[in-house]
Amino acid sequence: MIRKIWLFIFHSLFLCPFVVSAQDRANDPDENAVGTYQPNVRRGQLRTQGFRVQSGNFFFAQVNVDSNGMNIVGDAANEPSIAVDPTNPNNMVIGWRQFDDVNNSFRQAGYSYTTNGGQTWTFPGSIEPGIFRSDPVLDTDDEGNFYYYSLSTSGGYTCEVFKSTNGGSSWSYGVPAYGGDKGWMTIDKTGGPGNNNIYCFSRDDVATNIVLTRSFDRGGFFHPLISVPGNPGRGTLAAAADGAIYAAGRSFNNGLFVVARSSDMFDSSSTAVFEFSRQVDMGGSYTAYAGPNPGGLLGQMNVACAPDSNTVYLLSSVDPPGVDSLDVYFARSTDRGATWSTPARINDDSSTIAWQWFGTMSVAPDGRIDVVWLDTRDDPGTYLSSLYHSSSIDGGHTWSANQRLSQSFDPHIGWPQQQKMGDYFHMVSDRSGAHLAWAGTFNGEEDVYYGFISAPTSVPVVDVPHTFSLDQNYPNPFNPATHFEFRIAESRMVTLTIYDILGREVATLVNDDKPAGVYSVTWNAAGYSSGTYFYRLQAGNFTSTRRMMLLK
Repeated sequence: MIRKIWLFIFHSLFLCPFVVSAQDRANDPDENAVGTYQPNVRRGQLRTQGFRVQSGNFFFAQVNVDSNGMNIVGDAANEPSIAVDPTNPNNMVIGWRQFDDVNNSFRQAGYSYTTNGGQTWTFPGSIEPGIFRSDPVLDTDDEGNFYYYSLSTSGGYTCEVFKSTNGGSSWSYGVPAYGGDKGWMTIDKTGGPGNNNIYCFSRDDVATNIVLTRSFDRGGFFHPLISVPGNPGRGTLAAAADGAIYAAGRSFNNGLFVVARSSDMFDSSSTAVFEFSRQVDMGGSYTAYAGPNPGGLLGQMNVACAPDSNTVYLLSSVDPPGVDSLDVYFARSTDRGATWSTPARINDDSSTIAWQWFGTMSVAPDGRIDVVWLDTRDDPGTYLSSLYHSSSIDGGHTWSANQRLSQSFDPHIGWPQQQKMGDYFHMVSDRSGAHLAWAGTFNGEEDVYYGFISAPTSVPVVDVPHTFSLDQNYPNPFNPATHFEFRIAESRMVTLTIYDILGREVATLVNDDKPAGVYSVTWNAAGYSSGTYFYRLQAGNFTSTRRMMLLK
């Protein structure tokens, strides 16, 4: 009790978020504390059959159901997040924004848990009944304790973290995690120096300053806020095996995509800083409040780490140049976020009017990358959306054929006052497959679903480019190794050659017949002098030359 009182006083006196004006709050469309709490309204609502489907390698089931597995008519649930117990994957919790009455804007921190791998779900209600909450994010520590990060708008925007030690059936009081709107939480379970540290970042209240807090005692106390350079909001966090923390999102400074890295955030004795932030080309621009989700985001920027400590991935739904509405793009860094590859499009449709939105990524312990998104390609000219999936087993160099996982649904029905389906989905991958928390309107209203995508035994590569191209090498400048990616649209004799500044050939990396596809080649220049070099790709009549710099 003394500890809780001290935490309250510390929060109130030293870390209480500043209060913005009513006009500032009105200009921010993400969250508004409106509506009134109506206790026990769910008891009188009608029931229909809960929705569940098994099709091929994909199973999904509704989680906001009553004790008999029945759908509760007249409520709404969206913006879900999932946590999977690493000690027993049959135990999972999904949290979401719960609207007990679709006609009432009052929302709470809804949750449901399962002990049998998602076959059945128990929906007790809300973390704190009667408290206006939003932006749920869930995770676990390595012992299987569950954590629920949530935004409250009572007396200013701030966040709390709740903890469950019994699989989600009951929760502790919320511990202040400060911050504010559009936050994210990750718990380091890499086994590295930051193992079990909890990291949360968000806006400072509803301002455009992005801040991070951390806990070293499994959520007992969160330390003072740390500014994140580049202000990457509306994004996510990731922890690497070496203890590094990556924060990624849309910069509130200039609207571009940004990723920031801290190498000492895991150290409780350090002051902790982000040593840099980088702008990253993601193949297009960030967009929100449009199309299939006019009152919300079209997905957050996702960052994830490979099992090694050097490779980092980014994924986002972006508006590409030209007339295309929205695509899902992916980029990678092999030098801890310092430089980034040319972005690659994941959706393989040829449509220029389809919306690929709510792009979501996770990485399994064996390195498999899973990506899902909502896609309108099957219903041209409408916003009817289906769930799609693709995966990669080679670090994102090649991807499996896009797989349609669900039938279409209308994201514009069942709106709970707000014209949105929330702002994101959430996925956790393990060696058996991908565990997904997502939302749909299959019952004619917004509901939350658990989905499981079985891991493929092999991933057929069908990434056939439409054009020939040669990407800029990365990293650049480099020492001593750098990577090249190129695309071959048709089978051709291919050469990739390195020249020095005088035009003399110094190395031939490729000299072979190649079928259509995407290729990656590495050059180790340890035996070469510093300076400017050129590399040229020739494939039939196609030729492309680029410049690079070796710095020793």
